[in-house]
Amino acid sequence: MRRLGAPRPRPPETVAAGTVVLAARDVAVSLGGIPILLGVDLEIAAGEVVALVGPNGAGKSTLLGALAGDQPVDAGRVELDGRPLDEWSGTDLALRRAVLPQAVTVSFPFSVRDVVEMGRAPWVAVDGDPDGAAAVDAALAECDVGHLAHRSYPTLSGGERARAALARVLAQASPILLLDEPTAALDLHHQELVLGLARRRTDEGAAVVVVLHDLALAAAHADRIAVLSAGRIVAAGPPAAVLRDDLLSDVYHHRIEVIAHPRTGVPMVMPRR
Repeated sequence: MRRLGAPRPRPPETVAAGTVVLAARDVAVSLGGIPILLGVDLEIAAGEVVALVGPNGAGKSTLLGALAGDQPVDAGRVELDGRPLDEWSGTDLALRRAVLPQAVTVSFPFSVRDVVEMGRAPWVAVDGDPDGAAAVDAALAECDVGHLAHRSYPTLSGGERARAALARVLAQASPILLLDEPTAALDLHHQELVLGLARRRTDEGAAVVVVLHDLALAAAHADRIAVLSAGRIVAAGPPAAVLRDDLLSDVYHHRIEVIAHPRTGVPMVMPRR
């Protein structure tokens, strides 16, 4: 419910591709007294997919949480459209960024459609959301869960839940998508489907930040890759510039080789055996 006298939330404005819409400025985070992020700087622009990669414990999910405003920072700041996150109301923030966590827990027997409809909540506060049903239908179809719309969410398989959760994020129609390991529970076909959806959103002007463990997926689908190690970004740039044998071998503590795909030239990353 909107607070009496509070300004009505405003939809985000369309910005040109290449405009920085989200940024971490010297961000530091500690959890339980343990430093997790150490002075991280990262800019995200409209029209690009940025993949966060790195070994377990490198700080990828913590950085995504900080960018979302879900993880408080100890130092530095996160800016959305040039303003600190804490200057945005909860509804205005939800209109501008949508977040897919690693796991979405739904204890009550909501249907898949109910879950996806939850993504439309901020738009109800704007104009009553006359386009909500169409947006939900489109998101269900895009994520290949339309046939599951009336199923109880808790009865779905892991991969089906992951796709239904992504449909909620897409239905939210925010210009920034923050996705934490969206392909982890998916088969090969649906991995490509999900990252193809991310690409289509950036083609329409959105910005996407995605945490990935699969370096091959990051190489194939990201415009830029940020490699995290021990709480710092140790490299950031186009896949061909970042995915290097020496860097990855050092970060992952395993000998790694990178070769160009013979047809596409996209970097292929594999452990040296």
